[in-house]
Formats: sequence, C-alpha cells, structure tokens
Amino acid sequence: QLQFVESGGGLLQPGGSLRLSCVVPGTGFDYGAIGWFRQAPGKEYEGVGCISRGDGDTVYADSVKGRFTISRDIAKNAVYLQMDRLKLEDTGVYYCAVEAAIWAVGCPLQRNEYDYWGQGTQVTVSS
Repeated sequence: QLQFVESGGGLLQPGGSLRLSCVVPGTGFDYGAIGWFRQAPGKEYEGVGCISRGDGDTVYADSVKGRFTISRDIAKNAVYLQMDRLKLEDTGVYYCAVEAAIWAVGCPLQRNEYDYWGQGTQVTVSS
C-alpha cells in the first residue's frame, strides 16, 4: 500500500496564494498520473488538476485554469499545487491521489482512475 503525505493547507483571504505539497515515493516514474482533487462541504469530489507520468503534462479543471499550477520535483519525490487568486469557492479539503497504472497515457480528472489517496488537507478561503 502506497503511503504519502500532503501538506500546506490553511486559512486565508480571497485573492491570496497557497502551495500544497504531496510527497510520493517514485514520483514521475514508478506510478501513473498524480492528481489533485477537492471536496467542498456538502459537495462531490472535484478533479482540480493532474500531472502525467514521464513528460509531466498537466490538465486543469475549467474552474481553476489560469489560477492553479501543478508542478513536480522528481529529486524530492514531490508534486505541488500552487493556488493563486484564491476564491471563496475554492474552500474544501484537498486530496492528492496517485494512479497505479504506469502504462496509462496522460492524466485523468476522474476520481475512479486513482488508486491511492492521501489524508487530505483543509483549505479555507474566507473574508
């Protein structure tokens, strides 16, 4: 069972920035895509974005495109979610997820494509 740690959540005002981190052993090669998801209170999980294995291509949900950026540091086994110009509706628990299939192409934003999940980190945007 793959275990990994997310960190970086917090409380901040609209317009602020925050960076979440996810440390996954073997980032970039030992697993498939790594995705970021969030769940707002009373709502379903939403795929925020993901980064593919190998080339590191990224995909973003329309709701965060232009504001959020996913990157990785293979030497540190880390994947980051940089969140800028945060809005009230960005509030939720953010999860890092790992796709087990190394043969997969690209990166999906569907929750059922991911096999391992972190414990989540709370992000609260409030004025």
